[in-house]
Amino acid sequence: MDFSPVTNFDRQVLALFNGSDSPFLDSLMVTLTSGATWLPLYVALLYLVIKNNDTLAQIALVVASCALCFFITEFVTEGIVKPAAARPRPLNDPEWMYMVDIVLDRKSTDYSFFSAHASNTFGIAIFFCWLVRNRLFAALMVTWSLINCYTRLYLAMHYPTDIMVGLAFGAVAGSVAYLVYFLAHRTMTVSTRYISSQYTKTGYSLADIDVVAWVLALTYCAVNIFALITL
Repeated sequence: MDFSPVTNFDRQVLALFNGSDSPFLDSLMVTLTSGATWLPLYVALLYLVIKNNDTLAQIALVVASCALCFFITEFVTEGIVKPAAARPRPLNDPEWMYMVDIVLDRKSTDYSFFSAHASNTFGIAIFFCWLVRNRLFAALMVTWSLINCYTRLYLAMHYPTDIMVGLAFGAVAGSVAYLVYFLAHRTMTVSTRYISSQYTKTGYSLADIDVVAWVLALTYCAVNIFALITL
């Protein structure tokens, strides 16, 4: 695939985000981009789902819908688009690799377009935004995804257009997964609109949403502390 029409734009924008002279930020971004860092968040989301669904079938449906979202984004990015586009990552691009900052000698030999990190995280974020219907929760989930996207630019793993397309595709995948969930869920239970200051209109407890928010906040704190002690 020919990316020459957007190459100059990509390189100019990437230069604004890629690397720094800060060992702290280098360590922070490497930690934030790791999937293992977000395991507490995934556990907290599972807790939210378990606490706010009445039956095992309803819980399984949410989990299966999340898995569907991940399958769509991962299969399309890694299985179809990346091999077909064959766009080198910025840190591997022969015309650009010596102009970017390689953070902590991180390397990756696969392709760049489009970002699986962006599509995976934004897909899950959008799915849960539809599922929970709470503005604070939505802001937290979208911010989490955007932080992951920022790390990919900082580490020169992706160009900006890789991220933008990944976000757009993630939004589609998350919405499709939610549509599947919605159609299946309404056959399981009578639709109820919650009118309460303690619940969202889809029946998710604000107290349980606070648990997810606290887990995210503590994760961010822990990541910053880890980055400091590894200097």
